[in-house]
Formats: sequence, C-alpha cells, structure tokens
Amino acid sequence: MAKAVSPAPPPTDPVELLSTPLARSGLAAGATLRRAGIRLGFYDVRDLLFHLPRRYDDLREMRKLGDLLFVADGDVISALATVGDVRVEPGYRGRIQRTIARLEDDTGSLDATWFGRRFIERRLSVGSQVVVSGKIKHFGRRLTLDNPEFQVLAGELGETELLHAGRIVPVYPLTAGLTAIRLRAAIREALDKAGYAYPEYLPEAIARTEDLVPIARAIEEAHFPASFPGRDAALRRLAFDELLALQLGMVERRRQRVRDAAPEIRVEPAADAAVRSAIIGAIGARAGAAVEMTVDQVVAIDAIRDDLSRPTPMLRLLQGDVGSGKTAVAAYALAATARAGLQGALLAPTDLLARQHLETVSALLEGVGIGVTLLTGSLKADVKARSLEAIASGQASVVVGTHALIQDAVSFADLGLVVIDEQHRFGVGQRGALEAKAGGRSPHVLLMTATPIPRTLGQVLYADLDVSDLRTPPAGRVKIRTGVKRPADLDGTWLKVREEAALGHRTFVVVPLIEEGADDGDGAVAAESESVRLRALLEPLRVGMVHGRLKPVERDAEMTRFRDGELDVLVGTTVVEVGVDVPAATMMVIEGADRFGLAQLHQLRGRVGRGSIESFCVLVTDSTDETAMARLRAVVESTDGFALAEKDFELRQEGDVLGLAQSGFPRLRIASLQVAEHRELAVRARQHAEALLDDAGHLDPRYGALAAELSGGWLKRVAAAEPASGA
Repeated sequence: MAKAVSPAPPPTDPVELLSTPLARSGLAAGATLRRAGIRLGFYDVRDLLFHLPRRYDDLREMRKLGDLLFVADGDVISALATVGDVRVEPGYRGRIQRTIARLEDDTGSLDATWFGRRFIERRLSVGSQVVVSGKIKHFGRRLTLDNPEFQVLAGELGETELLHAGRIVPVYPLTAGLTAIRLRAAIREALDKAGYAYPEYLPEAIARTEDLVPIARAIEEAHFPASFPGRDAALRRLAFDELLALQLGMVERRRQRVRDAAPEIRVEPAADAAVRSAIIGAIGARAGAAVEMTVDQVVAIDAIRDDLSRPTPMLRLLQGDVGSGKTAVAAYALAATARAGLQGALLAPTDLLARQHLETVSALLEGVGIGVTLLTGSLKADVKARSLEAIASGQASVVVGTHALIQDAVSFADLGLVVIDEQHRFGVGQRGALEAKAGGRSPHVLLMTATPIPRTLGQVLYADLDVSDLRTPPAGRVKIRTGVKRPADLDGTWLKVREEAALGHRTFVVVPLIEEGADDGDGAVAAESESVRLRALLEPLRVGMVHGRLKPVERDAEMTRFRDGELDVLVGTTVVEVGVDVPAATMMVIEGADRFGLAQLHQLRGRVGRGSIESFCVLVTDSTDETAMARLRAVVESTDGFALAEKDFELRQEGDVLGLAQSGFPRLRIASLQVAEHRELAVRARQHAEALLDDAGHLDPRYGALAAELSGGWLKRVAAAEPASGA
C-alpha cells in the first residue's frame, strides 16, 4: 500500500507566502477561502489581500444602552455590553429560526436577534462582553437590533483586535459559504503574516512626487483603516498604481508599434483629388442632390493621407457620431491603398453589416474603378473559393468581410491597410490575426466606432493612438423628433406605427431583455413576450423579432426581411444598435429606456432618420428616478453624440459610462475614471510611464521591482489587460 504523502507545510517567509495558494497557506479558513475564491476571483494570499472592501461602515462611536432610547429608529449604533441571556427559538409554520441575546450594561438593556444564523449561540456565552453594531429599533421603551454585526471581546476566532464592530468596518463582496466575520478574520491573519512585508515596487522618486504612502501601509489601511483620511490615502496609492500599470502597457505597445515597418502609401495630388471627387459624387447620387464633405471628414482624410505616407504603421481611431460619414472616410483610405498597388481589408462584426459595407463601399469607389470583394462565412462554397483566390492573387484590392477574414485559409498577397468597424466588438487576438496576414511587416490600421467617449476620458482611454472626430452631421440629414412617454400612454404611438406602415415606412421596437426573467426579475419587457403582444395589438401588421440568442444566420435573415419591406415592425434587443441601414425606418420605440445608457439610446435612435423622411423616437419609461429622467431629457434635447457623452459622464455616478465596457477598456478594480482626482492621476501616471520606458518600450533595469510586480504581483492583470484600442 502506497504511503500517504503529507502536504508541504506553509512557507514561513512572508514574501513567499504571498504567492502561496490559499489551501496551502496555513490560514485558519484556507479551505473555505479556496472554495469561495473560485467564485470571487482570489486564489493565493496576494489575491486575498487585494480583495478590497466595497464600502466601509463607521461603527466607531460606542454608545451606552440607556442613551439609545433617544436615538432615531434606523440609526446605526455601536455599543459595548455584557451578554445576560441567550436563547434559540425554533422556527414553525414557515418561520425562520432565530437566536436572541439579551445585552446589558449599567444604563440599560436591549435584545439582539439573528435570523437563521446557526451556531451564534455557541459564540455568545452568558457573562461575556461583546461589541455590537447595527440599526436600532424601538418598540415602546424596548430596544432591539436585527442581525447586528458583533464581536466577543477575547477569544473570538483568536482575535484580540476589533474587526467586526466598534471601528471603521470593511464590508466585502461575499459568496455562499463565506461569512463577513470569517473573511475579515482571514484577511487580518493574512495581513499579519504577509501584508506587512509586501515588497515596495514603486520608484522612490515617483512615490515622493505623488505623495503616496508605502504599499504595505496602503494594503493595511485599505482593509482596516484607523481613520477615513488614512483609508483615502491608501486607496489613492492603489488607484495610482493601477493607472500606472495601465499607462505602462499603453506606452509600451505604442513604442513597440512605431518601431515596426509599414508600407509607405503616397497619394499623389491628382489621385487624391480623383478619389475625393468620386466619393463626393457617390454620396450626392444617393442623396439626390449635390453635397460636399464635412469639414471633419476633410480633416480626417488629410490626417489619414499623411499617416499612410509614413514608414511607421498608422494606428488611428475614427470616432464618429451616428451617420457622420465614417464609411466615406474609410473608403478614401481603402482607395488610396488600392491605387498604391496594395490590398485593404474592412472587418465588420456581422454578416449583414459586411454586406451593407460591400454595397456602400462599392458605390463610393465605383467612380475610380475599384471593385470590392466580399468574404463571409455564409457565402456558397464556389463563391467563397473565388474570393479566396482573388485575395491570394492580389486581384482583390479591397476586401470586406467578417471573422471569415481571419481564418487560416485566407492569405493576402500584399495587405497594406486594415479597417476595423465597431472595433469594440473584436478582441485583440482577432484584430491581431488579421494584421498578421500582412506578412513580415505591419499594416496601417484604422479603427472605427460610433460610440463617442467623453473628452475628459479620451486622453486616458486613447492614449496609445491618434484620434479623429467626426462631429458634423452630413448636410440634409433629417432631424429625429424625440419624446418620453409612460407605458400607459402609448395608444397614440401604436396608432402612429400603423399610419407609418400604411405609407410603407417601418418601425423598430427595442426592449432590454430577451425573455422574462432572463437577466433579472424586475418586470422589464422582453423581446419574446413583446413580439407576441404586438402581433396581436398591431394585426395585420407583420411583426418580426431579433435578439442575441438567435443564430447569426437567423438574426441576419430577419433583419434582411425588415430592410426589404417584408416586415413592418421589428422587435429586438440592442442587436439592432449596429447593423441594418433601413432608409424606410421612421420610428424607434425604446421600452424601458431608463435601463439603457445614453450611448445606446443615441445609437438606437440613429437607426431611423437615415433617409429623407421625418422620423420619430419614443423613449418609454415608468421610472420616477430624477437622474434617470434627466438622462432621458438629455436625449430629447440633443442629437449630438459627443454632447451626450459629456452629459452621461456628468450624470452617472457609478457603473459603465457611455459604453465604457464596450470600448474594450479593462475594468479597473480601484481607480475610477468618474472620479476627477483619478483622472488627474491617470494623466500624471501617463507622464511617469513615458519616462520609465525606453524607446523600445522596455523598463529600465533599475526598475526591476516594478517589473516583477507587473509580471507577478497584483498589477499583473492590469498590465496584461487588453488596451482600449487593441493596439
């Protein structure tokens, strides 16, 4: 019989303990922490130390029990008392078991009650002293506390320090099987065994310039602060470090990229004029009137022309409002590349959008004799084979496609430009796979997005690329009349839908969920149930439905039916935000509008008004929240996506700002770009990052401690995070 192997003892060196898995750490709750950590995202002792509180409760003021008679109902109090009695009342007829402790001091008494919390009576012995904190309730002259935090003085899990009451108490994210008391005790133990020895990695000059506390002190005060100023100083240090790691990654990628070789694409004046003229002519033909490019389009094209002529790869973001003419600018870049004898590829997130780009770009470039080749997964085998052959031979100078472009079977003869539409829909790996098809050199890259980012965030989010903004809408674009309505006041709206359908016009109806209860149970209207309801309500109008759980082929087919006039109404989730261009769509009804960000609302509204017909957007909400209503009023009052970006940033206090998550920007754990001080920290972190890295984007050997932290410490996740631009 094989001899059992004893597990290795936990490390005694505190620095080594930091990287030790929780199950082998020797911490009292190691096994519980290991199971909980799988769900909460901590795996070793270092991870545990950076599982930071989500808030702090100030429970420092200790009150006499007799004084609590004069405290308002619901106020949070802390008190030091003696346990006079403990009893457990079993549940019956569906009631939950409860434990009741009589707490006393020399001025009075109260009852503390815990519902459904087993074994509490084992920790509360008669005669022991306890610090208790919770919301006070009055029943005449009788006082109670329901489910209060408490800590027995002396002996509680071996603690000698107040952790759970009578101090500034950290409140952590929890999961099933892990209690607040056990987690606080475990973090206290980890701090005592290893936190004090966390290696300092920040260069002394930076810490001094930014007035930052040492990292070990920051970790301690972030969990168990002695004061709120101490906590704030700790979190400021950790926020700076997080932003520095992010900026180091951006500077590194940018400097490494500019060292790469790219084809020099020079556009002669005659060719430049011919391409611009052809694009303007195509836009005018579609509009039915003579048009000119907007000033923003001209400035963007000039910048792209200059970028293409350099031997270093362009990395530019074209940030344009809905309908601002981004595709025309991209068409210029593709034409310039093709006329130089190289290939350009435009990557779109969906089959339908790729086909739409095929039609648009083909029309824009027809005047200069440049054809466009399509490559998507839905092409028939023989058509796909011909496209692959044309791409490989170089015959296809401009290629539009979906993820099919990045498959191994695709080989470009001489790829010089990559255009990525709705860049946030693609990961770095996908974008890199397409760029890699340029062979041994780097192609020029143009990223496009219809989600403007607030100006105050741009220098942080897009610090590793150049940005062109298209703010001016094309001439002749119809204004979309926007209003807010309550769900009970929609009779007129549905009548208007019928009237528009009689004129051959079409309506989008957007809802926040796929099916009832799919994401949350707060009664938000779901696509499936709403499509059934509207088919009955609007009969005989033809009502279709799309959402993200449909197969892409099914979703694109339904959108195509809507575009081609086979459907009058299309009910969907935000999958309609990007995609079909339907000039005949004149109405957008957004139900549960308060549940959407301003960016989504603005982009959804941009699905209508794309022709010359007066169009309407109805924002439906039953919310009475003033901030939510202010956001909806902002959409009513403005059709400027950039202005709405600033407004959304101003109004939102927490959560995703104007599609920040969509931008590809990594989630920060401590820093918040909605905090003015943190935005200032980000700018200064950028300056430090520029100084710390050499021309090749490498850290000077003098900063070995910082390099070690970025590769193996708590900052490694930020340092390795995907950049907003995908550079």
